[in-house]
Amino acid sequence: MKQLEKLGILKNVGSSWLGVAVNVATGIVISPYILHKLGDDAFGLWVLVFAITGYYGLFDFGIRSSVVRYVAKFHATDEREQLNRLISTSLFSYSCVGLVLFALTALGSIYIDRLFHVAPAYMGTARILFLMVGASLAAGFPLGVFSGTLEGLQRFYVLNFVNISTTILRAVLIAVFLSRGYGLLTVALITVVMPLINGSIYAADAFRIIRLRIGRHLISKQTFRQIASYGSVTFIISVAQKLRFKTDAMVIGTFLSASAITHFSIASRLVDYAGEVVSGLAQIFVPMSSQSDATGNMAQLRKIFIAGNRACALITFPMTAILIILGKSVIEVWVGAKYIEKSYPVLLILLISSTLMLAQSASGRILYGMAKHKTWAEIVLAEGFANLALSIALVRPYGIIGDALGTAIPLACSMIFFLPQHLCGLLEIRLRTYLAEAFLLPAALCVPLVAVLFWMQHWFVPHTYLQLGLQLVIASIVYGAGVLWAIWTKRAWHVGTLSNEEVFSEVAIGPVETYQHEEV
Repeated sequence: MKQLEKLGILKNVGSSWLGVAVNVATGIVISPYILHKLGDDAFGLWVLVFAITGYYGLFDFGIRSSVVRYVAKFHATDEREQLNRLISTSLFSYSCVGLVLFALTALGSIYIDRLFHVAPAYMGTARILFLMVGASLAAGFPLGVFSGTLEGLQRFYVLNFVNISTTILRAVLIAVFLSRGYGLLTVALITVVMPLINGSIYAADAFRIIRLRIGRHLISKQTFRQIASYGSVTFIISVAQKLRFKTDAMVIGTFLSASAITHFSIASRLVDYAGEVVSGLAQIFVPMSSQSDATGNMAQLRKIFIAGNRACALITFPMTAILIILGKSVIEVWVGAKYIEKSYPVLLILLISSTLMLAQSASGRILYGMAKHKTWAEIVLAEGFANLALSIALVRPYGIIGDALGTAIPLACSMIFFLPQHLCGLLEIRLRTYLAEAFLLPAALCVPLVAVLFWMQHWFVPHTYLQLGLQLVIASIVYGAGVLWAIWTKRAWHVGTLSNEEVFSEVAIGPVETYQHEEV
């Protein structure tokens, strides 16, 4: 590999992990500050509106994934005319989507009081907030073409560094304005403006790199059919993912209250942070499995399947153990002791199913790489509908715990009864062999960690950041020693004749997927 290509990979990998670290760190710091400044009702309204507008992502219709794919293809083959047609057609399509979304936002802001339980004192704020967030999302759709363009050009480090900069700036501005007495709408304005700034920077960089030409005469029906054909499967998966993970706030807001969303959000946010860390690793398995599938190297696919999920489990299992044992202390020092009673049970329920999913993060990526993800898309879609139905059925009698169970049960079923068997069947691996090789080592390495955490809990329960940090550092040292032993003895990545270099060489990581507007 050329030195320049190696440098590009290093920038992509480093910036991706740095982006995850910055996003998690700013969220941990700024979320409790916003919560205490705004109060439960306002913060719950904040989460509810962003959950509703999160469904705007469904209107992407797979266009962005098509942009990424065909920009890479046309740029590599130097088909500039096709590239310009792709960008112009995508911009036109997204502009039409944006206009529709703006109309829906205006209509929704009028009737929001009929859809959700919002305190009368916050009704005017809710309408303005919904209009503000929805309008900015609508405007952000055309700009999304250029972030997809940069991904197709493999300029992930540009996307990451711009996002890191605006994430830090957003957190600073929110802290400053809240300290000066400004409220929810000011926080929302800062949040929704930043992605538009990002999109403008991406557009400028895309025009600079490939000198795009955009015009009405370049809008092509043939190009649109090409985009629609590729994006249709992605759209199904997007619908499924929204039903899977983005219905909780809406269900709780419909049947309970905005303040109940706050308690649920505290638990789900902690699980999301853990998921971001694993996702930063799991993305590398898409290009790896795609390359192996293209060359017909089934043995390498099996190795990626086992070693990849083992790597994900090495990250997932200790985070789960820490959150189970120290979860109450984490909630207390993060947002306050009054949230423990309701948020901690939700955290435990979500952790169980999420651990099953995150520990198998490589499996779904392998299906994408092999282009055999249609069946998985159908399963995820069915799971999403089951999630919604169970959440609605259980939220009334059991509150936010019922909603958490509605999310956890379908997810756990698909992760236990379908995904392992499906991949093992495709790759012709015995299920028992896969489970033992992928998860036995990570589970064993967590035993000393769990023992040390319980021993420290016997002596003192953390109630401050300093005490919590001390226990986390000691636990990390114990677990880290075990991981270093596994790496030194090559047990961490060894599968048959598999070597560390064979698994992780020459792979570029893209940015962790985020929504256009991510609540802090």
